[in-house]
Amino acid sequence: MEKTQIAIVGGGLIGPALALALKTAGIEAVVIDAKTTETRKAADFDGRAYAIALGSQRLLETLGIWEKVAGEAQPIEDIHVSEGTAPGPLLHFDPRELDEGRFGWILEDRYLRRALLDALKASKIPHLAPFSVSAMARDTYGATLTLNDGQALHADLVVAADGRRSGLSKMAGINHVGWRYDQTGLVNAISHELPHDGLAHQSFFPGGPFAVLPLNGNRSSLVWSERRATAERLSALPDEIFVEEIARRIGGRLGQIELIGKRWAYPLDLSLATAYAADRLALVGDAAHGVHPIAGQGMNMGLRDVAALAEVLTDAARIGEDIGKLGVLRRYQQWRRFDATSMALGMDALNRLFSNQDGALSMVRQAGLRMVDAMGTARRGFMREAIGAAGEVPRLLRGQAL
Repeated sequence: MEKTQIAIVGGGLIGPALALALKTAGIEAVVIDAKTTETRKAADFDGRAYAIALGSQRLLETLGIWEKVAGEAQPIEDIHVSEGTAPGPLLHFDPRELDEGRFGWILEDRYLRRALLDALKASKIPHLAPFSVSAMARDTYGATLTLNDGQALHADLVVAADGRRSGLSKMAGINHVGWRYDQTGLVNAISHELPHDGLAHQSFFPGGPFAVLPLNGNRSSLVWSERRATAERLSALPDEIFVEEIARRIGGRLGQIELIGKRWAYPLDLSLATAYAADRLALVGDAAHGVHPIAGQGMNMGLRDVAALAEVLTDAARIGEDIGKLGVLRRYQQWRRFDATSMALGMDALNRLFSNQDGALSMVRQAGLRMVDAMGTARRGFMREAIGAAGEVPRLLRGQAL
């Protein structure tokens, strides 16, 4: 039987990031991935991109990842929030108001994923792929995972980074609460005639939020939510008609546009684990909290889990504690669960408030946005929360080593 300190199940983005963070503190980890490395590193441009908040960037920089992707990351210079195609923003987030002077970057999935996988290999962190977990047994002395090929792996702690439908959570009896939205997320990329000037723009339409996220060059990534029936109709359109639908929502501010790469559609839901920790098991990323993409915080929430869990485990190991014990893992749960749940429910409330055609509610929404725009303290508070600088900030999110 193979042995390790920590077995991380899930080879997406959060699992490898956690393994690399633990490596910097001298803690041994193994990553178990259900997909092959070749699949993860496929070069097909799919248009998916992430808003990397300042705190997340500091974590990636500390792990040596940022230097590999910085050239592909587009700084976010401003954020405008509006309703429909109305001219001018109702709310303007200006990162220059913050002491940090920076909000974040937009980075395509393909660059970040490859950098993390390359770093796993360079760090000699075992990456078992493609393997899945068929059984998990936990006791006083550790946890044993049985893989789909019959081999067994013993660990002091298992970390579930296996997504919203986490199989490990089910094996441990941890439930999830949540609901499906009557919305589908549409993701694609465009090239455009006019420069975006680093502006991230989010408009609210009756079907849901429509975000235009700046990429390097005259390109942008679109992340938009539509009612399921409307999304099905849009997905069935040929590219040239689909682009016309996009142009109507953008309103001409980027000039002539063209579709690049693939078009993606996926159902939207909210999923919150009832616990982030159990004996010998911790949950991170979407396994703990799957959220609506309205504020682009899903990736950042996962990296905050990484920073908090890595710090808790490192500090516990340094004073000789058993890192798999529930008493240790509850420190991580206490640190992250309230914050993540509050943010998830806040995004849910925003989506419900803005994704409707109620005329009276529209007036209330617009008045509320203008009020927040006029209140510098509230506006800066929202920005500090979004960049990961509010509350008790883990060392990695401050750019400090473990």
